Amino acid sequence: MKIILLTILLLFLSGISLFVGVADLTVGDIVQWDREKISLIFVSRIPRTLSLVLAGIGLSVSGLVMQQVTQNKFVSPTTAGTLEAAKMGLLAAMAFLPSSSMMIKALFAFCFTFAASLLFLRMVERIRFRNVIFIPLVGLIFGGILNAVSSFFAINLNIVQDMNAWMMGDFSGVLQGRYELIYICLPAVFLTYIYANKFTLVGMGKDFASNLGLNYRTVMNIGLFCVSLTVSTIIITAGAIAFLGLVVPNVVSLVYGDNVKKTLPLVALAGATFLIVCDIIGRLLIYPFEVPIGLTVGIIGGAVFLTLLLSRR
Repeated sequence: MKIILLTILLLFLSGISLFVGVADLTVGDIVQWDREKISLIFVSRIPRTLSLVLAGIGLSVSGLVMQQVTQNKFVSPTTAGTLEAAKMGLLAAMAFLPSSSMMIKALFAFCFTFAASLLFLRMVERIRFRNVIFIPLVGLIFGGILNAVSSFFAINLNIVQDMNAWMMGDFSGVLQGRYELIYICLPAVFLTYIYANKFTLVGMGKDFASNLGLNYRTVMNIGLFCVSLTVSTIIITAGAIAFLGLVVPNVVSLVYGDNVKKTLPLVALAGATFLIVCDIIGRLLIYPFEVPIGLTVGIIGGAVFLTLLLSRR
């Protein structure tokens, strides 16, 4: 029932999203089959809405997986250096292959993201006292180091502006023919659902999972693979969106528990719904101009993150 209600809400908001924007668009234009308006829908509005839904699903599910494999509710792509690693991968692609396609850039971003995720996991495993707040602080420091290194080379290569453009989450430039790469995250989400029960066991600790016959390291690597693939394709398509993968899984788990198989559909639908709501707010806040969705989600998500931190003290 909850999944059905969230699906209906998501479809309703997606419909509203199609009609929000600088260019006026009404249901009458569609009924009368106005060619210019129909072209606007298929070239801009539908690709943008689909990208929002897929990005919301992908980042929320990625956050859930990272929280399970690290056994910490405050770990997400935002607090584990994942976004900064993707930025470093983009920098490497623009430095060594400046005229490369989006697919090549996504490949570079994926490789750097996966490597950084493995490194972060090794650091977490070596921490003796795993305080619930200490782990994400380590991740933020790790991300800050990666960001500093990337910024240093970006300044020397004179591509700071290009890097900043990639890293600011913004769906205004999503058009037909320029967003299809984001569909790559769907197999990763599907694979996450298949391994949902195993991720639940991994979240209970290495000894517990191993005693049940689970290949702990393999499941961890599969989870990181899914996260890296999802994050890299979303960043290539729309840029970095902070805190989404942190806030949504936490809110859902507070209400429905930590069974990944049970909560995964709810996390996916809630993430997509939250992202569309933030996008609509960003488009209406200073109409006819637009607030980048990365800023909108960052403000709302940051406030919720701070609230969660204070409530867990």
